[in-house]
Amino acid sequence: MVSFLWECAFVQPGQATRNMRESDMTKTAAIIGGGVIGGGWAARFLLNGWNVRVFDPDPEAERKIGEVLANARRSLPGLGNVALPSEGTLTYHATIAEAVEGAEWIQESVPERLELKQKVYGELQAHAGKDAVIGSSTSGYRPSQLQEGFDNAGQIVVAHPFNPVYLMPLVELVTTEVNPASVIDSAKAIITEIGMYPLHLKKEIDAHVADRFLEAVWREALWLVKDGIATTEEIDNAIRYGFGIRWAQMGLFETYRVAGGEAGMKHFMAQFGPALKWPWTKLMDVPEFTDELVDLIAGQSDAQSGHHSIRELERIRDDNLVGMMRALGANDWGAGALQNAHDAGREADVGLVRSIEEIADLGQPILTQSRIVPLDWTDYNGHMTESRYLDAFAQSTDRLMMIIGCDAEYIASGGSYFTAETHIRHIDEVHAGDPMQVRTRVIMGQGKKMHVWHEMYSGDRLLATGEHMLLHVNLETRRSAPPAAHIEANLVKLAEAHSALDAPEGLGRAIGAPR
Repeated sequence: MVSFLWECAFVQPGQATRNMRESDMTKTAAIIGGGVIGGGWAARFLLNGWNVRVFDPDPEAERKIGEVLANARRSLPGLGNVALPSEGTLTYHATIAEAVEGAEWIQESVPERLELKQKVYGELQAHAGKDAVIGSSTSGYRPSQLQEGFDNAGQIVVAHPFNPVYLMPLVELVTTEVNPASVIDSAKAIITEIGMYPLHLKKEIDAHVADRFLEAVWREALWLVKDGIATTEEIDNAIRYGFGIRWAQMGLFETYRVAGGEAGMKHFMAQFGPALKWPWTKLMDVPEFTDELVDLIAGQSDAQSGHHSIRELERIRDDNLVGMMRALGANDWGAGALQNAHDAGREADVGLVRSIEEIADLGQPILTQSRIVPLDWTDYNGHMTESRYLDAFAQSTDRLMMIIGCDAEYIASGGSYFTAETHIRHIDEVHAGDPMQVRTRVIMGQGKKMHVWHEMYSGDRLLATGEHMLLHVNLETRRSAPPAAHIEANLVKLAEAHSALDAPEGLGRAIGAPR
């Protein structure tokens, strides 16, 4: 049915769809095909501040994209530690020509039929801007197949993502010799800007790189089920409880390098290389897709996961992905390191600073955090759990330390601040997905002591306050010691500037328990 709708779209465009208001933002992405992948692209661009223009002849496209967007709005903003820009404007259009008007990036995500894709590129050649990058989500076709016969072939690249596009960072960017450096550089920059990683493949091959791995595992899994060796659930457990976790953070070769022990990769290759000659797999032999095999696999899959709806499974998947990538971010590793870099690029846009020289008005509380409450920060009551208030305030203290010069380099030289006392007041609740900011004041900063006051807000709502007393410590002796002169001077400067503000309500308060 989808293919038929797409065929009709080139003969008789669908009825004009509802258009939301246009904004005056300059960056625009056009999405041609709004299925699971196209909808994920729409969400990724939209939530990173781009206007998104969609063409899809499916009369259910707006509903389907809306459901994908709902999941993306729930999960993506809380993946990072810096707030995303204001959401762009989403519009739906009756023709490709309307959808691509003014677009800097055009993403084709139509069904995997080469003749259908070439019809789309014929339309794009007639209507796309000459400076636009045209990316294809194809999982199998080579870019030369998509470019063949078109005058604007240099604009066309493969930009193959992974589902869900709004969370998974990898994009296989596959180019040919007809793609000029300007198009490749622009594609890399845009993919990076929206928080993704462009894996640039300069030599094309069917199914690129990642899908070739997936296909190999898929073929072997089909045989294991057909031969009665393992069920669908047992195979999934072998992956998610075993090598899948290792691959998520180190990939294949780095994992095997570690497996080689102190002797490294050469030892691993010498030890396990001979196994490649053993008949362990049936990679080049695929079982026939008989009705019996399809029914067997479908039945086992229903028994494994049929008690969840697709939307429930998507949300479970999103929760797990966010949790894993945030854990990787704590170690600045893998996909977590990529997200950290994306956050760092967003800091100035939301008003976060890294040094005292960047502060525009020393007399006002310092913005030390601007983010969305992540999915994993909530508890059984449905709001942010108490430990995360301390976590958030601790991160804001870390930001203040960096601002005054107590950064990673200074700490590596042997000085830092240890928290001696903390008092948190919980004033209002906040939920996953809500915006959250922390503003910080320095109450006192002379000598070894640093006395700070944090206020946490969601919009204009005061959520909590945190009062902290810290002592400067020599990390060699683990005892209190005076800070470097420039750090004390910066603290004193902030404390004097903030002293002109009214004393915050609750400063110095302790828990008042009746005797």
